[in-house]
Amino acid sequence: MYDYRDISAQRAEEVRKTLAEKPVRKIKLPKVLAVIDQAGCTGCEACIQVCPVDCIELVPGPLYPDMGKMVEVDLDRCIGCKACAKMCPWDTIEMVDSAKSYDIANDWTLRSVIKPQAENNAIWGADNPDA
Repeated sequence: MYDYRDISAQRAEEVRKTLAEKPVRKIKLPKVLAVIDQAGCTGCEACIQVCPVDCIELVPGPLYPDMGKMVEVDLDRCIGCKACAKMCPWDTIEMVDSAKSYDIANDWTLRSVIKPQAENNAIWGADNPDA
């Protein structure tokens, strides 16, 4: 059986490279930020379609890139508009108080392409002075 882990890792690296080209949030930290409970995420991508600032990234599956995928919000770019939370058919996106959002994201993140260290008791907000 063919091992697709290399392809999954390659796709994750491609996402990380495109993140560097995306602008950071230009407004002050919103009152609430979107946080995804990845345990319930199916990777349907409904939230990606409605995000006005393109801050939701697709995380490829660990063994097969198109199976077991899920999404992740880049909290440093989220503007707290709530569009993704309203659109999620599985109710796995919650709007969380900004002060708590980075800690909750650490707890709810199973796999990350934005902050790879999030998989090991992450560092969401460590490089964000507003968090």
